[in-house]
Amino acid sequence: MPQPDFTVVIPARYASSRLPGKPLLAMAGKPMIQHVWEQACKSRAGQVVIATDDARIGEAAENFGAQVCMTRSDHPSGTDRLQEVAQQLQLNDQAIIVNVQGDEPLIPPALINQVADNLASQPQASIATLSEPITEIAAVFNPNIVKVVTDHQGLALYFSRSPQPWARDHFIDKGRGHHQPDALPPGVHYQRHIGLYAYYASFLNQYVTWSPAPIEEAEHLEQLRALWNGHRIHVAQACEHHPHGVDTEHDYMRVKAHLEK
Repeated sequence: MPQPDFTVVIPARYASSRLPGKPLLAMAGKPMIQHVWEQACKSRAGQVVIATDDARIGEAAENFGAQVCMTRSDHPSGTDRLQEVAQQLQLNDQAIIVNVQGDEPLIPPALINQVADNLASQPQASIATLSEPITEIAAVFNPNIVKVVTDHQGLALYFSRSPQPWARDHFIDKGRGHHQPDALPPGVHYQRHIGLYAYYASFLNQYVTWSPAPIEEAEHLEQLRALWNGHRIHVAQACEHHPHGVDTEHDYMRVKAHLEK
């Protein structure tokens, strides 16, 4: 199968409750968003666009040579912002758009190619994304680590912040009720969802017409809106390890030290 053409869009917001101005934080002499852009440019993408509603980010991005798309500031989600970019770029319905988060300066280019290729090869899916195995019990119970359950074809059944699947006999102690055990249940394979997505432009045009789904609002996970509305999401094992992005000050210092080493 021929390799598909695709566009990478990197949404970048200045306002962050935990790290204000996050895209412009310095790392190894460059703003963080430049590291993300440079990684995306190493993929096969035909174009790499930084989407922002903040003039400071837009100016910084243009200064290092990036294509910038200024978007509205009132989007309820990153997916809505992506759809506006697809419209501004006048992408056709079958165009593939890969959403790379603006706080992932270590994103492997191979993963960007992988989600684009997977979407093109899965005609039943409207979205392609990735996962990797969870190897520690603490991660299963950590609500900041999203778990994904798929069917035998790799199509997502559900995404959740809670342990999924719930290993009933392992997680219930008859004397104490629900408890967190010391080890993963034998024979149960847990997958961490990696927030890297490929979409068709036609799907994005539908997505923005839907109201938030009850399960989406409960879990605070945008991808559940697609499942709620009957669309399939293909989930593949990441072909490389996916380093964690920058959510906190601790993450920033860790990644900054890695890049400056």
